[in-house]
Amino acid sequence: MLMDLKDAIAQHVEDGQTLALEGFTHLIPFAAGHEIIRQGRRDLHLIRMTPDLIYDQMIGAGCARALTFSWGGNPGVGSLHRLRDAVEKGWPHPLELHEHSHAGLAAAYTAGASHLPFGMLRGYLGTDLAQVNPDIRSVACPYTGEAIATVPALHPDITILHAQKADRRGNVLLHGIVGAGKEAALAARKLLVTVEEVVEDLGAAPNAIILPHWVVTAISHVPWGAYPSYAQGYYERDNAFYLDWDDIARDRETFLAWLDLHVMHTGDQAAFLRSLARCAAEVP
Repeated sequence: MLMDLKDAIAQHVEDGQTLALEGFTHLIPFAAGHEIIRQGRRDLHLIRMTPDLIYDQMIGAGCARALTFSWGGNPGVGSLHRLRDAVEKGWPHPLELHEHSHAGLAAAYTAGASHLPFGMLRGYLGTDLAQVNPDIRSVACPYTGEAIATVPALHPDITILHAQKADRRGNVLLHGIVGAGKEAALAARKLLVTVEEVVEDLGAAPNAIILPHWVVTAISHVPWGAYPSYAQGYYERDNAFYLDWDDIARDRETFLAWLDLHVMHTGDQAAFLRSLARCAAEVP
């Protein structure tokens, strides 16, 4: 179960799959996304509640054919320019969009995790989102006759998460803001997890979110694997990176040069960090 990240991606991620890389504000699996780029995966259907910089990079690198999402942007900064270029101009490939609200995407993950055909929510009726996403439909409540919005269950081929800890049996501990990570994990056919630490005992408090080893396909020890997002209890968000990304991603050639230098010519997350000269004192 414990595998080098390069091997885990090579063995489990294939062209044409549906992938969910989750993590809400923190624990975003940047290292795994970069390894997918390095290995040249193509034709992926990407799912994420809040596609931000890692999906901007994967889309710009030519990995994606479709995106299911509920909000897309550079948090606190502005647009995702590689995402916009793909949607507006088809570069490097046209990108098919399936847009939801946060509540709608969470309901779809929950339905998948619960082995139900669809999720229900109050939230779409009275909006025009259903006009651009035919997957948003409705059912009549069998008790009141009220129309309730529905979304089809999501079953990613692979969900990838970053977490704080795993033990040697393969149990994974998540804490802090967890977003839809648990639901995305349980909805998937396979679950890959990168972690800050591998420990003998998780030392988890009661009611902590623990993904048991029997739902985990592979675990990779990747310190700083969520950078430039943060991992609660380990390191802070690099806000300057998010600001810098706005200029890097605006221009195709600038983006490609950045990608070549910092992703394609680095072998792992530690080398990526060294190439940026970030966190120099703590980089493993």
